[in-house]
Amino acid sequence: MVPAFADDTAVSRPLYVVGAEGLTGFLADQDAAVRAWLTDAGFEASLGDLRLIPGADGVAAAVIGFGTAKTRARQRFALAKAVGLPTGAWHLVGDLTPAARDEAALGWLLAQYRFDRYRKVKVVEPARLVLPEGCDGARLLAMAAGEYLTRDLINTPAQDMGPDELEAAFVALAGRFGARAKVVKGAALLEQNFPMIHAVGRASPREPRLLEMHWGSAGPSLTLVGKGVCFDTGGLNIKTAGMALMKKDMGGAATVMGLAQMIMQLGLPIRLRVIVAAVENVIAGNALKPKDILTSRKGLTVEVNDTDAEGRLVLGDALALAVETPTDVLISMATLTGAARTALGPDLAPYYTDDAGMAAALEEGAQTSFDPVWRLPFHTPYEAIIEPGIADLDNAPGWGFAGSVTAALFLRRFADHPRYMHFDIYGHTPADAPARPKGGVGQGARAILAGLPAMLGL
Repeated sequence: MVPAFADDTAVSRPLYVVGAEGLTGFLADQDAAVRAWLTDAGFEASLGDLRLIPGADGVAAAVIGFGTAKTRARQRFALAKAVGLPTGAWHLVGDLTPAARDEAALGWLLAQYRFDRYRKVKVVEPARLVLPEGCDGARLLAMAAGEYLTRDLINTPAQDMGPDELEAAFVALAGRFGARAKVVKGAALLEQNFPMIHAVGRASPREPRLLEMHWGSAGPSLTLVGKGVCFDTGGLNIKTAGMALMKKDMGGAATVMGLAQMIMQLGLPIRLRVIVAAVENVIAGNALKPKDILTSRKGLTVEVNDTDAEGRLVLGDALALAVETPTDVLISMATLTGAARTALGPDLAPYYTDDAGMAAALEEGAQTSFDPVWRLPFHTPYEAIIEPGIADLDNAPGWGFAGSVTAALFLRRFADHPRYMHFDIYGHTPADAPARPKGGVGQGARAILAGLPAMLGL
């Protein structure tokens, strides 16, 4: 399904947006029948309360509550409930700020998403919103389309989204926008010096691989790196809990691919490079073993103290490749640690950077794109924790504290770049929320997109 706005030439019905503070005035402006209808129905303009207003020939209009400033601050995309209105075109009526109009329009697009690959559903044309005045429709559509791609990739189970299928989606994305794609897989990973990617994925009959895309020929350069662990059993340190959600362990790859689509669809004047390490972490006789020591692409040796801490291994080789070519900004995204989820929950994306300017740009972008993030520290004094003594690095020191921070420090050893940013995302909405149905979700991509002009000097 492709997200879309209503044709602005279509006949549309009004959707009144009424805050609690404006309810009395709104009712006073209505005719007696509408006023009685809403009053008898108990409409109090609470946030997201959607009511239809009848007319002589059916539904003539609708009204949705906008709550109070306090309740609005507690819920993103509250107006997205209106996507359930009767089929046809609708236009917003109300005293909304530019930011509120953007949020309403984006939320309406995101709320149209359905993952129906494995079930037959009745096809119903969704209600379409006329693009509100002052909104950048192309930008909103690009953000929604990129998010749809991310959700589809994460929601697809591993049987149909292994390294082969992720490669196919990656190459197809490149093809749609005229980008150049390259794939290195199987034994060629060893021949071309990606030993940690190979070690993590070698036990699977679906070969591990490195995917690379280049787009754009002029402007500042941006490199995106994503963790594409298509399923994670934990390897020989098999997961004792939480395996049911491990189809989402390629959420970092899915999110950078969604972000790449946004960038290419908008035609941003940059040079974009996308790198994804695509593997399955499963068990077989040749699986990576605890206490194995790997020599990475960068030359650093890594003691594997937990085969379930595999994401940082594959990202290590991918990041080492990324910095071999100069780039203005380097960003990695991964569903990396349970510690990040425990610290911030599923709705807030933690990120790391040593560059204050990048952080400021991202924070502002998060506000304008309704994509919350939170900065955590590359706390250098913890560097000693990831040094086991027998090798240069330990992939899982078992310290019991700051698991997301130590994982980020591990990655920083490979991302030798002053303008590096790492996201430790969850990639999953555990329960239905406005514009975010239960299942896969992108995190941080819209915030990055909004922050890119400041990060790259566009």
